[in-house]
Amino acid sequence: MDVLILIVHVVVAISLIGLILIQHGKGADAGAAALGGGGGGGGASSSLFGSQGSASFLSRASAVLAAVFFMTSLTLAYFSGTADRVESVTEIAAPTEVIETTPADLPDLP
Repeated sequence: MDVLILIVHVVVAISLIGLILIQHGKGADAGAAALGGGGGGGGASSSLFGSQGSASFLSRASAVLAAVFFMTSLTLAYFSGTADRVESVTEIAAPTEVIETTPADLPDLP
């Protein structure tokens, strides 16, 4: 269960980074207007993503992914707190019985 949540967490984190990187900032519209793209340049994005453009779709997708990221973070934190803790490696290893025998071909010590 922990591994599945961890995989979802990593995939959501990478997707969230990608979504944030492809969004344009608030200053991008002012820069496009200053360069002469005031009337003709913005029509393609609004036809693809609706009348409000790509900003609302990308921001809503980012918000959903951020909520999923926080839920998986809290779930992983909860599972790590309830896991059985082992103090040392020697507690994991089962004690083995040691049989001490002397080889027959060695001479006795004086």
